[in-house]
Amino acid sequence: MAATARNVESVTGLLENSLSTLGFEVYPLKVGWYNSLLPASLRLASPDDSLALVVLSTPAMFELAFLPFMEERGCQGVTDPIDQCVKHCVTSAISQCFPGQTLDVRFDYELLPSRKPKFLAQTAAHVSGAAFYYQQSDVTEHPWAERKMFGVCVHPRFGGWFAIRALLVFGDVTLGSEVVQPPPPDCVPTREGRIQLLEAFNLRWQDWSYRDIVPPIQTYSQKQRDYFSTPPAQRFALLRSWGLLPKEDHQSESSSPAQSGEAGHG
Repeated sequence: MAATARNVESVTGLLENSLSTLGFEVYPLKVGWYNSLLPASLRLASPDDSLALVVLSTPAMFELAFLPFMEERGCQGVTDPIDQCVKHCVTSAISQCFPGQTLDVRFDYELLPSRKPKFLAQTAAHVSGAAFYYQQSDVTEHPWAERKMFGVCVHPRFGGWFAIRALLVFGDVTLGSEVVQPPPPDCVPTREGRIQLLEAFNLRWQDWSYRDIVPPIQTYSQKQRDYFSTPPAQRFALLRSWGLLPKEDHQSESSSPAQSGEAGHG
């Protein structure tokens, strides 16, 4: 099915209306924009003109979606509670907005059999125009001759206080050439600022200072900071102390470095 720019806005708006009340944002992109930046082994299988949507969580998601999810449902098994909440919110919204439509839905925590991620979240956010993905190659004459510096996305309104959660690919919805790729807002335009950002993210990520590289309109609440500052293996105990898990629940703790979007973002 061919879609015009107006159709794209209506599809995006439909999902955004459902998810924005839970603290999520939705941005459209063409599969080809994403695939053009990646080697063949990491590209999506859908045609280049297929529509995709990238879903971000804002600071409000913790209070609007996660805590209510834990109060109403709790978490099942040992998988990360944030991941369970995001999957529930996104799949419920898809069922409501696109009943009967087949989508390729990929979450940030999912891996392929090769152990590579199912999608590169920061690349998807960048090509959609949602957030600028600052990498070592974006710093002229960078000072890290002997060190690889990992890149990080910066949101124009939330700085680093957000996470990239999911990618939805509509294999049967194609976009025409009139749909133009939006540039991501370059909110850290100077060489000095980019050096500061990448060094804070790579060398001092625990202090979260990289998240404030631009003045954010909202940051994490203290409760959310406490949660993400707690090692993943101890988060079930923290949830129990908040009364969100039964005291007698002795499920084994998750020892994986839960990304909950936290390794790259969170």
